[in-house]
Amino acid sequence: MTLHASGTFDISAWDAEKPYDEQGGNKLTKVHVEKVFHGDLVGTSSTDLITVESVAGPVAYVGVEHVQGILHGREGTFVLQHNAGSEDGTTDTQWLRWLIVPTSGTGELAGIRGLGQITVAEDGSHSWTLEYTLG
Repeated sequence: MTLHASGTFDISAWDAEKPYDEQGGNKLTKVHVEKVFHGDLVGTSSTDLITVESVAGPVAYVGVEHVQGILHGREGTFVLQHNAGSEDGTTDTQWLRWLIVPTSGTGELAGIRGLGQITVAEDGSHSWTLEYTLG
């Protein structure tokens, strides 16, 4: 059975290093992010991203996020793989997706699998949704 979860998160830390590769107007930067989750998932996470910025602005990032918390009353950890981008550097055309890394669940979240999505509101706040199964 597929379960649905949603909520918001706050970014509690955003530590961007100096770009490590700059060519043809594109910059690649490593960023460490920490979050606090609210809603159906209550917990924290630690994330490492590689961001791509072009002349048009931020256009993509990939990352791996280690989440620890309580999801619908079940406590444990799991890892999210991020895939995100924008067609033109604006939030109008952006997509931000998660994949729960298979076999990464621990504790009462062992066997978790699923997909999620992040939405950024005009005021910069973040909400999320997750569809998952527990095996």
